[in-house]
Amino acid sequence: MEAKSGYVHRRMPLIAAGIILGLGLNGFFDGILLHQILQWHHMLSSTRPLTTTSNIDLNMVWDGLFHAFDWILTVVGIVLLWRAGGRDDVPWSSKTFVGSLLIGAGLFNLVEGTIDHQILGIHHVKPGPNQLAWDVGFLILGALLVVLGWLMLQTKVRNQE
Repeated sequence: MEAKSGYVHRRMPLIAAGIILGLGLNGFFDGILLHQILQWHHMLSSTRPLTTTSNIDLNMVWDGLFHAFDWILTVVGIVLLWRAGGRDDVPWSSKTFVGSLLIGAGLFNLVEGTIDHQILGIHHVKPGPNQLAWDVGFLILGALLVVLGWLMLQTKVRNQE
């Protein structure tokens, strides 16, 4: 057990970098795909529909703030990854890194989907018919990404014992 916990502890800088990067990158993916390309929703589209120029402007500002937050997360993740890469005691593993990215991406869906879609109701994945199904699917995808990432981390730990 000592070898396992020591190995897990040494991987934490790489895991933290992957999770933060996963959060930021999935935020960008969400903003670019759902907000801009598909235009399914914007940050405040349920509370401020895109029916007036002032609402369009307000949603654009909030989408920009959302992207700025994603950018900050991504920069922090890169700094953490850089620091982890410079340490001799951190085992470098693609499986650990990808698993951590998946956990971060899944956490993004779970946190953003729960807060923005369910609690605040400021927007939904795809408003209109079946919007609850789209919102639940977003949460299920997030949970699956977290579980898949966690399984990848566990597999690596077993291989190192």
